[in-house]
Amino acid sequence: MLGINAFRGTPVVAPSGARRYTDEAHAIAARDVDFDWDGVPLHYVPNEPMVTHVINFMHLVLPEGERAMSATLAEALPLIEDARLHEEVVGFVGQEATHASSHKGAREHLADLGMDMKPMSRRMDWLVDKILGDKGLTGKAKHAWLCERLGLFAAMEHYTAVVGEWLLTDPALEDAGMHPMMLDMVKWHGAEEVEHRNVAFDAYMYVDGSYARRVRTALLASFTLFVLFIASMNYLFRQDPSTTKGRLWPLQLISATRRGLVPNMKFLITEIPPYLRPSFHPSQIGDMDVAMRYLARSPAANRSSEASAG
Repeated sequence: MLGINAFRGTPVVAPSGARRYTDEAHAIAARDVDFDWDGVPLHYVPNEPMVTHVINFMHLVLPEGERAMSATLAEALPLIEDARLHEEVVGFVGQEATHASSHKGAREHLADLGMDMKPMSRRMDWLVDKILGDKGLTGKAKHAWLCERLGLFAAMEHYTAVVGEWLLTDPALEDAGMHPMMLDMVKWHGAEEVEHRNVAFDAYMYVDGSYARRVRTALLASFTLFVLFIASMNYLFRQDPSTTKGRLWPLQLISATRRGLVPNMKFLITEIPPYLRPSFHPSQIGDMDVAMRYLARSPAANRSSEASAG
């Protein structure tokens, strides 16, 4: 089974480092997606409760996380005078809002199947509002806090782009019989993560660009995602009402990782050195052609246009 580092692409920017990436001509924009949850079972990866819950991690934490990310990029918009980057940030905010609402729909479906998602959702709301909010600051303090959040989200977007590439190119979940609608959802999301992989980073570099802050926020992002993942796995496993979910979720997770059904969480550490190279740019990872080809055939992303044509 392919490892996550197998997807690292050839750099397309100068070795000295680039603050902007302008090789791609298409515009980033939110897509009108539609997901039908009827018939999606609790364990939509058959006989793999922990693999299912690794995907559920996205449904659990992303609605609030992407809300915070969208708010931060929107706050940065007035500072971005570069016309193309301004347009990309607007498209990024729209895509993230669509991701959040789609994962919220999945979360509501899980609640209908007997999983109480509200306690963890409230904790995520607290994290977003109390920790990642604008805090009512003014002047230099307000700008510094904006830069800190931009750095944090740029690092997190690096991780989501790497996972997005894995979702697009590794057949493990499809081979495991994952429900086709849920498979389409995660691949659509992964494709858009690859599509807008450079936007948060470019916005950070435009508004601030401090290398010291880039290092600090990368380490903080990695630690935060790891803690959130472990806490969420424990929570989701306890909330799973199935009598066939088994025991000892960490051992199940290790087994799923060894079989290539989920990414190895070590990538939260191994991806730090590439991200912190002075010459790094997000255009160095992910295959845009693969992402755009999937988006062109994604059932959810094309359902509205098909309905109109019909």
